[in-house]
Amino acid sequence: MMARKKAGLSERHKKIMRYLEKFQEDSGYSPSIRQIGESIGVKSTSLVDYYLKQLEEFGYIERDSHVSRSIRLLQPLPTSVGEKVVSAAKSVAATLTDVITIPLQGRIVASAPLPMPASDFNYFDAESGVDIARSLLPPRENVDDLFALEVDGDSMIDAMINDGDIVIMKRAQQANNGEMVAVWLDDNDETTLKYFYKEKDRIRLQPANPTMQPIYVDNPKQVRIMGKVVMVIRQVRNVAM
Repeated sequence: MMARKKAGLSERHKKIMRYLEKFQEDSGYSPSIRQIGESIGVKSTSLVDYYLKQLEEFGYIERDSHVSRSIRLLQPLPTSVGEKVVSAAKSVAATLTDVITIPLQGRIVASAPLPMPASDFNYFDAESGVDIARSLLPPRENVDDLFALEVDGDSMIDAMINDGDIVIMKRAQQANNGEMVAVWLDDNDETTLKYFYKEKDRIRLQPANPTMQPIYVDNPKQVRIMGKVVMVIRQVRNVAM
């Protein structure tokens, strides 16, 4: 006795379609009627042929009845709402597992240089860190070279960096003109966040705030570049009502 034809795809139709999709993806050709039957637990080849005819009528496959293994997929198996939810959940889970922690190594001044301890930026505790999705970073970025600094001041507001924001830095000792860098002024044990410009006989550290003047350093050896900005994490601020 043949299965009664129903509107739409039955679970057995779906199993056949899933098997066809995977088999052809793995092998590059279609399976035999007997292989399809084994995949859905049906021994009768005539019953398998019946289901395949229905799939042809529904417009999911095409085949030549005179040629073995001639099934061609015309459209993919439709995804149910439940399957879409599961797929989305898996995607979110995969994204969440791809989170990295970047060490927060201190505070960087975005105004006038601020005197800092000679021990570099590392005055936050060793457990401090910033969690971000790996996908937000450039794909070739070596995460071991990254560190985070909290911004103090508003000299970079036109670069969309405000007081309290977090900048993700890439360790570097050199910079090109126009790059935003964290620099250490060795002679004064001071640090600041600015745009870097190497001029004829001096270094210009340019703020991104029209109300502030650049910092000129006559002795280039005094400027020690600690890192370049690769990402800014804006902090949500409370707005008074």
